Amino acid sequence: MGKAETKKKSGRMREKKEPSEGSKTVSADLAAAGIHKTEEVKHEDRLSLKQLLYQNTDYAMDLFLIYVLTLLIFPGFLYENPRTHHLGSWLSLVLVAMYDVCDLIARYTPLVDFLRIESWKGLRTAIAARFLFIPAFYFMVNYADEGWMIMLVSFLGLTNGHLTVCVMTAAAPKGYKGPEQNALGNLLVLFLLGGIFSGAALDWLWLIGKRSL
Repeated sequence: MGKAETKKKSGRMREKKEPSEGSKTVSADLAAAGIHKTEEVKHEDRLSLKQLLYQNTDYAMDLFLIYVLTLLIFPGFLYENPRTHHLGSWLSLVLVAMYDVCDLIARYTPLVDFLRIESWKGLRTAIAARFLFIPAFYFMVNYADEGWMIMLVSFLGLTNGHLTVCVMTAAAPKGYKGPEQNALGNLLVLFLLGGIFSGAALDWLWLIGKRSL
C-alpha cells in the first residue's frame, strides 16, 4: 500500500508540474514578443540566452558543422562533373533521390541502441570525420564512375540524418526548465539554419579550377 500511495502522489505532482511548466513557457514567449508586459510575468531564476549558448556551444556548433558540410558538398558537386556517365542526365536525379532516401532512413537509425551516439566526444569525432567527404568527393567527381558516386552520396545522406537526430535528441542538453528548453531549442535551430546558409554560400568553391565558367 505504501508504494502504491507514493506512486499516486508522484503522479499527481507530475501532472501539476507539467501544465505549470507549459504556462511558464507560453508566458515567457509572449513577454519576449511584447504581447505581455514583462512586469506581468512572474520573475523566476532562469538562464539568459547568453548563458544557455555558453553552456551549449558544443551542441550548437555540432549542428552548424553538420549542415555546413552537407550543403557545401551537395548538390554543388553535381554541377562540377566534367565527365560523362552511362546514366547521362539521369545521374543527377538518381543522386538526389538516393540522398533524400538515405537521409530519411537515417532519421530512424538512432532508435537502435548500438547505433545511437550519446557522448559529446563521439559526436564531435563523427562530425569531424565527415570533413573527409570533401577530398573524397573531389576525387570522385574527376576519376570515379557513377557507382562510387551513388555510394558516397548515400553515405553522406545517412550520416547527415543520423547525426542530426543524435544531436537533437539522444545527446541533447537536459535538466532545463520549460522556458529555458524553448529558448535553447530556438538557438539550436538558429545555428542549424546558419549552417544551411553558410554551406549554400560556400557552394561556389566547386567552381574553383573549372575551365569553362
